[in-house]
Amino acid sequence: MKSRLLLFAATTGYQIRVFADAAKRLGVDLTLATDRCHVLADPWGDRAIPIKFDRIDESVEALRGRAFDGVAAVGDQPAVLAAEAAAALGLPFHPPAAARACHDKHLARKLYQNAGLRVPWFFKVPSEQEPHYPCVLKPLGLSASRGVIRANNRTEFLEALNRIRKMGEYEVHVEGYIPGPEFAVEGLVTRGEFQPLAIFDKPDPLEGPFFEETIYVTPSRQPAAVQRALLNTTAEAVRALGLRHGPVHAELRFNDHGAWILEAAARPIGGLCAHALRFEPDVPLEELILRHALGEDVSGAHLADAASGVMMIPIPKGGIYESVDGLESARAVPGIDDLVITAKQGQLLVPLPEGASYLGFLFARGNSAAEIESALRQSHTALRFQIATALETLKPSS
Repeated sequence: MKSRLLLFAATTGYQIRVFADAAKRLGVDLTLATDRCHVLADPWGDRAIPIKFDRIDESVEALRGRAFDGVAAVGDQPAVLAAEAAAALGLPFHPPAAARACHDKHLARKLYQNAGLRVPWFFKVPSEQEPHYPCVLKPLGLSASRGVIRANNRTEFLEALNRIRKMGEYEVHVEGYIPGPEFAVEGLVTRGEFQPLAIFDKPDPLEGPFFEETIYVTPSRQPAAVQRALLNTTAEAVRALGLRHGPVHAELRFNDHGAWILEAAARPIGGLCAHALRFEPDVPLEELILRHALGEDVSGAHLADAASGVMMIPIPKGGIYESVDGLESARAVPGIDDLVITAKQGQLLVPLPEGASYLGFLFARGNSAAEIESALRQSHTALRFQIATALETLKPSS
């Protein structure tokens, strides 16, 4: 009998297709739980289960009586529901409290602090507490770098707070700015024990005022002592949050004081970025996660490439996406493995901090991290994006 895996995801994009392909290769029956539609019976013809990520009890109830052998999730909100469903169905995954803590920047900071991890001072708005500068404002209702703004003085703080509130976010976490380079750590947790899979260097300085990520490159070029500190801090964060079984994606900084945990998410690295990781002999990250979710021992997993990386192509300005030139030249750069333009003609492009997307993704593989970074930058310079100015809709006069 085929093993059955329940995958929670908010969309049906690239990463879901990779999960589906991996399940097919392994002979696994994959069922998608998503919030695309809840009116028609099986509207997509893929036997997906309609749920609502903001209606936990209702969605868990819709899953009762179904039999699965494992649970996985893509995204922060899906991970919270996956945790609740796994607990109700008696399947291994991260506990609900841990998944919720990962999704709450303020609560996570408290747990890190209680565990003795390095954290900056922090508080939640509204508060009578006055910040020290520089500081960083992070809306609790948004993920990744959306709405994250650095303020160097009171004027910038009030401007940033007003900007976040115009986005409809009123609960804001404020913390001290942590100087130093930033890193991402990808791993798996089995019975509470953290297994590192990769350390990504982020060679571009992320100093603000906004924190748009661009290049991820692995293996890390940092000294062994720095890499150990990053991995040990991630493992401590996993214990502090109470994560138990499943993927974890962590973000950290490092400076003269040591490693600082920024966040640890109960999910894998998002979307197309996962394409930068392949494990011997030629296994995508999604297949590794699927095997782990079904109880397979994947502790021997090793990266298949000497070096690899991804560039999330940033939006240089707001406007209407028209086209891109230079694709052939960009793909011809030695080391470039793939180039995917995700922007669609006519799409309104919104840069950070309000925006939540990229123009596309560049992937590279090669012999060293330095070669990979150089290839990504050279390929990016070959691309010429045409973005038209977006005219504001005129309001009719009264």
